[in-house]
Amino acid sequence: MPTTNLQLHNYQPTSADFLQDVVVGLREEPKQLPCKYFYDQRGCELFDQICELDEYYLTRTELSIMARYGDEMADELGPQCILIEYGSGSSTKTRILLDAIDELVAYVPVDIAREHLQQTSKSLSRRYPGLRVLPVCADFTAPFDLPRVQSELLRRVVYFTGSTIGNRGPHDAQGLLNRIASVVGRRGGLLIGIDLEKEEEIMEAAYNDELGVTADFNLNVLRRINGELDANFELDEFEHRAFYNPSAARVEMHLVSRSDQSVSIGQEEFEFEAGESIRTEYSHKYTTQRFGTLAAAAGFELRRCWTDENSLFAVLYLELPADWSRLVD
Repeated sequence: MPTTNLQLHNYQPTSADFLQDVVVGLREEPKQLPCKYFYDQRGCELFDQICELDEYYLTRTELSIMARYGDEMADELGPQCILIEYGSGSSTKTRILLDAIDELVAYVPVDIAREHLQQTSKSLSRRYPGLRVLPVCADFTAPFDLPRVQSELLRRVVYFTGSTIGNRGPHDAQGLLNRIASVVGRRGGLLIGIDLEKEEEIMEAAYNDELGVTADFNLNVLRRINGELDANFELDEFEHRAFYNPSAARVEMHLVSRSDQSVSIGQEEFEFEAGESIRTEYSHKYTTQRFGTLAAAAGFELRRCWTDENSLFAVLYLELPADWSRLVD
């Protein structure tokens, strides 16, 4: 029976890295912050709450697709594979695959939130005592090392859930797909969720819930900057705003200054005018054809597509051909 390895690999973010990313982002025009800094422990808990909201159709729709077609997806992945999940979070949807895949060699959850990753990995190890759970604390948007598994001949599949690929612009998304191709290699697979284009009111409501959980999630990044970087953001002086940008086919999240104000972060000082915003996240929406074209540039071939009856969301399975050989930096 395989052993379970709960060692966390690789990623040791520092306050200096955090500070540099924040300062560089706030010097941009317009101002912006990397969305990866949403996910401290509190941010992860808030996002889990968002996934339960009535307005947030993405998680429950993807879950319904996974529940209905999970066996078919497992058949596509095949036995004796290593499942690597990017942005694993609470691994809720993943459990459907873990129940369905025959002879899974190992599960490698990859997430930036160390404490949350540790808790989830321990929970999965208890539920699947015969499965090797090999958590990697890493920023998956950059190259990172995977834990060694006994055989290098085993097939790798990346699972990328929640339409998280939509948080990247087209150029960055292409680069990420290139790196995923390098990770999985020949005959390797990619099982990925994408949010489909639809009516604007449905998309905008998903990021503007009546309970204000998404607003709290958005403001949490300022709360985190205050707590970790000696900043003095007045959270009441910033307002959550989310809207669909049709020219870019994406929903954007912003924090808008309610007044003219000055904010200190360590030794840095930033001026805000009333109405000026910080862009904290965007979520690109796709058609299946447009995403297939994007993935094809990285060498992936679209094998299967599963969607819900209302065509709100899609889960795609893509694969690299046996003769794939392009090396990507």
